[in-house]
Amino acid sequence: MIFLQTGGGGGIFQLVIFGAIFLVFWLFFIRPQAKKQKEQGNFVTNLEKGKEVVTGSGIVGKINKIEDKVVHLQVDQKTFLKVMKSSISKELTDAYQSKPEEK
Repeated sequence: MIFLQTGGGGGIFQLVIFGAIFLVFWLFFIRPQAKKQKEQGNFVTNLEKGKEVVTGSGIVGKINKIEDKVVHLQVDQKTFLKVMKSSISKELTDAYQSKPEEK
């Protein structure tokens, strides 16, 4: 009878590879997304009247009134929109405010 012996280190190697893949996935995908969500949450919490913001759909307006979950944006002299607080984008607002002034 011939008995074949298999190495016991194969299972440990697979576990290490799986751990390394998870670590890379966490570093490049999960952590940055969690950081963005935290920044967006802080941005929405700190909204105040008079601040110029951009919604996720690209509407630019000045905050006129803040209710519980609703923000009233003034988009023209007598034009107001009600939008959800969560629809105001930190990323788009920062991009809009950092653009050079056009004359």
